[in-house]
Amino acid sequence: MKLYSLLLGAITLAFSAAVLAQQPIVIKFSHVVANDTPKGKASEFFAKKAAELTKGKVKVEVYANSTLYKDKEEMEALQLGAVQMLAPSLAKFGPLGVKEFEVFDLPYIFDGYDGLRKVTLGPVGQQLLGKLEAKGIKGLTYWDNGFKSFSANTPIMMPADLRGKKLRIQSSKVLEEQIRTLGGLPQVMAFSEVYQALQTGVVDGTENPISNLYTQKMHEVQKHLSLTEHGYLGYAVIVNKKFWDGLPSDIRKQLEDAMEQATRYANQIAKVENETALENVRKSGKTQIHVQTAAERQAFKKALIPVHQKMESRIGKEAIEGVYKATGFDPKKL
Repeated sequence: MKLYSLLLGAITLAFSAAVLAQQPIVIKFSHVVANDTPKGKASEFFAKKAAELTKGKVKVEVYANSTLYKDKEEMEALQLGAVQMLAPSLAKFGPLGVKEFEVFDLPYIFDGYDGLRKVTLGPVGQQLLGKLEAKGIKGLTYWDNGFKSFSANTPIMMPADLRGKKLRIQSSKVLEEQIRTLGGLPQVMAFSEVYQALQTGVVDGTENPISNLYTQKMHEVQKHLSLTEHGYLGYAVIVNKKFWDGLPSDIRKQLEDAMEQATRYANQIAKVENETALENVRKSGKTQIHVQTAAERQAFKKALIPVHQKMESRIGKEAIEGVYKATGFDPKKL
């Protein structure tokens, strides 16, 4: 009887181990925007590809709209291992102590997607991601959201039109300096709180890629939108380094392949989504859209390029000049 019990126990343990071995590896992927944004769609795309390429050995659970962690909580949660993957905006790494990432916040440092790609797909972008490892974070890739434009309840033609305006920004010393340089009043605020703040007049305006403006319905509470495209908003897809390094090498390779496909998808759809969102804002009739003239764009550039030099001591001259060299940008030629 005793031998039978021992044998039964061994069989039960073996069966339990087999069941556990078949359980998928769960990756909790948290982000703060809606499912129908470029980042939201790309996250779901990655989850699908991860399941396909690993043949179900990995299950990616996507938590959109801050349903798992709020803006200020998610980075700590990743470092502690409570969540395995995030795609925070690049502005989030400055407060973490990796201030070189704030080079992405500098106004007009990228004149379009061609210049941007030379950084995100080149050695400068990879060097920046490498700086995260000391924080227990592995940087995988960059995803676009798009180029930001200013909105307010009054027309925005020239830089002086933003003087005295309370403008919502992400937490970034560079963005604070950008708004102050325009004579505005920077207001750091969580993304999820912006619509209500605009609706109640707590802030006068904001800066966003058009897809964010539209999916968060900010166009319903903003009368004017000027297509300044003055700054870039993108994300770094990051994982908990200990978790990532602990994955079986074959699984990690499959996830890298899934992420490569998701990145191509993310960056393609971001451009399309912004174009579609702009058309939807126009059709809504709730926001008047202003397309800048060449002279107006030049006026904004001349007003904002001094932010680069002002922020040099914070971001680092090497990081800024690295981007200049990669893109061929020369501020002296403005």
